[in-house]
Amino acid sequence: MSVEPAAGKAGEQLELESVLTLSMLPGLGPRTLTALLDCFPTASAVLSADESKLASVHGVGMKLIQTIRTAAHHVDIQAVIRWCRENGVAMVAAEQDSYPRPLYDLVDTPPVLFVRGDLLARDELAVSIVGTRHGSVYGLKQAERFGYSLAKAGVTVVSGLARGIDSAAHRGALDAGGRTIAVLGSGLGQIYPSEHKGLASEIAAMGAVISEYAPHCKPHAGTFPQRNRLIAALGVATLVVEAPDRSGALITARLACEMNRDVLALPGPVTSRTSRGCNQLIRDGAILIQSVEDVLESLGPMVGSVEAESGQSIRSGSELLLNEVERQILDAIDETGTPIDTVINQTRLPAHRVVATISVLEMRSLVRRLSGQYVSRV
Repeated sequence: MSVEPAAGKAGEQLELESVLTLSMLPGLGPRTLTALLDCFPTASAVLSADESKLASVHGVGMKLIQTIRTAAHHVDIQAVIRWCRENGVAMVAAEQDSYPRPLYDLVDTPPVLFVRGDLLARDELAVSIVGTRHGSVYGLKQAERFGYSLAKAGVTVVSGLARGIDSAAHRGALDAGGRTIAVLGSGLGQIYPSEHKGLASEIAAMGAVISEYAPHCKPHAGTFPQRNRLIAALGVATLVVEAPDRSGALITARLACEMNRDVLALPGPVTSRTSRGCNQLIRDGAILIQSVEDVLESLGPMVGSVEAESGQSIRSGSELLLNEVERQILDAIDETGTPIDTVINQTRLPAHRVVATISVLEMRSLVRRLSGQYVSRV
């Protein structure tokens, strides 16, 4: 979908309102909405289209056509815009620079996100942590530990604000003073569970609370699996801390795998019902995780570089484990190949230390030797 410049800001506002209207229409799911926006030049063109053109889109039947043709009767768009303004919620369209790029990997990218807080470019370096709402003492402690350690390392922690593992992961990230993003299965005006309203406010102050649903949309059984695809997409990897063999966390893991994200799992006792899903994931090929170092080492090499909290451009989670000297040497090596003598001269470090450190970086799959005297970044 593209937003045409119709009449400058007035045209952009009209298009935003049209996208919002479509996204809130009853009976119009994300996949059908994506199909409509792919078939028409703008969202406003969808709303003004005649029945025959709408009927030509896969998944659009007569009932939905009538809903689209009478959209103004179903959605009070000005009330939604007013609520967002009064409650400090931004409406971020898919064409805007602040829209999370990882969501473009979805086949049904939400055309608009409702956001309380701030989305930053460095949130692309994120790990999604998911698990059961009925976490054991062990699971809750581990979720908080991983949330804390990842946030301390500069990784954004993504989860779903649910009871149990989700809230523990968010809390760990907040305690570390790091960034965390909560993805809701309801509107921002219907925080669920209600006892997490305070937690949601803390998350918005340190990161963002986001939803693809209208502010007053209540949660129901279908919104949570749909929400899970956003959690899976936002993370470079998804870590399942505790999950029974039938769990929404396993849906998120499957979605992450389908999007070519790594799936990580924390093992648990074979007698534990809440660890059964994790143990099965490991049996089926998920990466067994025991420490935050295991998580970081699994995050690369990435398809593209991302900006870390330090402002440095990194291509692998392993880079977050580097000490100052290792970082200095890695920064002196380029992708096309650099003579080791050049690295020594540029860093002004002893030759034996540079050579030894290059061996360490090679074991971490951050560099590779092109010959005895040349090395390049992976």
